[in-house]
Amino acid sequence: MRPSLIGLLAVAAFAAGLPAHAQKNYGPGVSDTEIKLGQTVAYSGPGSAYSMVGRMHVAYYKMLNETKGGINGRKINLLSVDDAYSPPKTVEVTRKLVESDQVLAMVASMGTAAQTSVQKYLNAKQVPQLLFYASSPGLHDSKATPWTVPFSFAYDIEGSIYGKYLAEQKPNTKIGVLYQNDDVGKSYIRGFRKALGARQANIVKEVSHEVSDPTVDSQILQLQASGADTLVVFTSNKAQAQAIKKVAAIGWKPLYIVPYVSSSITGVLTPAGLDNSVGLVSSYWFKTPSDPMWTNDKAMQEYLAYFKKYLPNDDPGDTTSVYTYMGAQLVALALERCGDNLTRENLLKQVTTLKDVELGMLLPGMKVNFRPDDYYPIRQARLASFDGKSWKPMAELITIER
Repeated sequence: MRPSLIGLLAVAAFAAGLPAHAQKNYGPGVSDTEIKLGQTVAYSGPGSAYSMVGRMHVAYYKMLNETKGGINGRKINLLSVDDAYSPPKTVEVTRKLVESDQVLAMVASMGTAAQTSVQKYLNAKQVPQLLFYASSPGLHDSKATPWTVPFSFAYDIEGSIYGKYLAEQKPNTKIGVLYQNDDVGKSYIRGFRKALGARQANIVKEVSHEVSDPTVDSQILQLQASGADTLVVFTSNKAQAQAIKKVAAIGWKPLYIVPYVSSSITGVLTPAGLDNSVGLVSSYWFKTPSDPMWTNDKAMQEYLAYFKKYLPNDDPGDTTSVYTYMGAQLVALALERCGDNLTRENLLKQVTTLKDVELGMLLPGMKVNFRPDDYYPIRQARLASFDGKSWKPMAELITIER
């Protein structure tokens, strides 16, 4: 006997009315109540100055869990583990997080060498390696390693912004360059040269230094002797502070460009001497708490209130603080957009299709844009000059085209 039309309609109506949990699709580390994520950070060792990366994300998800019940009703459980800024240690703890702890994804980790060391492993396992704080061209390769998606103002893009500025605004300058002899420094140099174009001949001297070098005094003396009137120093906090001090001590007055990663007022310029730092040029793409122009800005007020409650012992004015705050927001947004389809594949899809995302701490007019074939989310910045107290805008947004 054939079922009646009424019976068929009743079955269809019942199916349509099934509760939402019937449509849930979970990957490792996910349940109705939890989303387990992994992170590696240098809480110790030579990179521990950037341990804010870990503290920020732990605190941000704690805030979401306390104030919003997590994301879509699931608490965020971030396993943030120390890798001591040592790639072999990064490999060891990442394997444990993936194979023993069964995390859904690795998110917001730090360190170029560290993230490169686990890149092939995570791609082979098809584990998302998402929105981490590191950059080199190989970490932005959407074709070769599609599961590796950084959130960074890529070093080669930032280098290109300085090169474009000098080529257009200072076409006859003589340039001396000091760079860190690793993937970070070499990425900056690559973008810088490319944007200089025909003006690459303006580079009169390039010298490098090792992260382990006790000082960069000899390199600064070599660059001064070259006759350069523009100094570009692509290096990290400790060496940057040393370079600023040495340039001041010898009475050299070049146009001095520093990358944003070593432009922190509290982390670099204060140790180097604020008077010594007057006139430095850097780039920025987010609002800085030290700039009074943002005092009444709603997003800034929310950011400072968050810091006061959840990170009372940290400095909200440090550039790493602002940067990692926005990274935590992006991780949360991607997870929210996953809904109940919390698989590794869908999380990757949600991150790589984030388009025209306006974060409150970005400069006005700026947006975050990923594409499945382009893992460079930030391609704009403004230049700023340090006046002894804060960074002051110099120019309109400079854009490096796709």
